[in-house]
Amino acid sequence: MPDLQELVEYITKSLVDNPGEVEVRAVQGEKTTVYELRVGQGDLGKVIGKHGRTIRAIRTLLSASATKANVRAVLEILE
Repeated sequence: MPDLQELVEYITKSLVDNPGEVEVRAVQGEKTTVYELRVGQGDLGKVIGKHGRTIRAIRTLLSASATKANVRAVLEILE
């Protein structure tokens, strides 16, 4: 099974200016795993992208990987 937390962390770290401040935490729910993403000051815009395109793409990749592994996953950005 792919490590979805590492996937989100890898993608996000390659986008931001301060990769050391990227933090991804997995919160296991009953049916769904919620991945909470925190980034450094000023990097939030890079992760979200224009009109939310970048974060939508990251969520699509996460969803596709989770579906392949027969699990449910959601990505939330925390400020």
